Amino acid sequence: MPARELQEQLNNLREQLEQNPPLSEAERYDLQALMQQIELELELESKTPDNNLADNVNLAVERFEVEHPTLAGTLRNIVLALGNMGI
Repeated sequence: MPARELQEQLNNLREQLEQNPPLSEAERYDLQALMQQIELELELESKTPDNNLADNVNLAVERFEVEHPTLAGTLRNIVLALGNMGI
């Protein structure tokens, strides 16, 4: 169940990015790289958990919290899903 939850939040984040929020090229690139890390973690199904992944997502939450609260909220949900998966 936590993996499905994480996938749903990742899909939600992807949909939000498709709405073309006013992000800089660097911000968009960083979010895409973070999404790739999360997708890789889903593929591995937590066999080799990346403990830095949750930290990276938390940093992204802090970075986007003020200017992009919706993205930050989705990223917070991703952190919770990662925690539920033991990551």
